[in-house]
This record gives sequence, structure tokens and C-alpha cells, in this order.
Amino acid sequence: MAKKLVIKVTAGADAPERCSQAFTVAAVAVASGVEVSLWLTGESSWFALPGRAAEFELPHAAPLPDLIDSILAAGRVTLCTQCAARREITEADVLDGVRIAGAQVFVQEAMSEDTQALVY
Repeated sequence: MAKKLVIKVTAGADAPERCSQAFTVAAVAVASGVEVSLWLTGESSWFALPGRAAEFELPHAAPLPDLIDSILAAGRVTLCTQCAARREITEADVLDGVRIAGAQVFVQEAMSEDTQALVY
């Protein structure tokens, strides 16, 4: 089993089930002791901003703010550089603990030894 998990979530409110699945898998992995790096890209980029996750609703799904909090507590959350720029999001705008980084860092993480990468 991979010791590290890199998850890229591209979906937001536009594809709520896919979005929720990505955050749920990340949170369960963190709770299981797996080293997790969650990447917010595309429409999920908005969830790097305070309060935006609270606006997300999906019946029978864990609340997105709770999932993000659990991932931030023991994992890493990264907002894609280009996605942030397209939405005029800066480091000063994001939740505490969220970093902004680009494709080079994503590839480096995804290709590291004992790592499994998933894209939602």
C-alpha cells in the first residue's frame, strides 16, 4: 500500500458528488494515518477561501468544512498557482494552512516513492 496519497480535485459545486468524494477520500486517508496532499484545481479552487466550503451542500455527505479542517490538521492542502491567478486569489486570501504551488510541485509529489495519485 502506498504510504503517501496525492489527490487532485478538479470539481467543485459544478460536480458535487465527485467533489465530495475527493474530500472524503482525503479525510479518511488522513484519519487512517496516510500522508495526504490534497490539490485544489479548477472549480474546487474556491474552497481555499474562508467560508466557501460552508456554501457547499450535498445530501448524505459529510460537511465540506469538517473534511477540510481534518485534512488541514494532519495533511497538506495546495491551491494550484494558475487556478488561483485565474480567480484572482492570493496567499493573503486563502485559509490558514493552504499553500499556493504549481505543476512542478504537483509532479514532484505525485512521482515520489511509495505515492499513489488520484484525480477527481
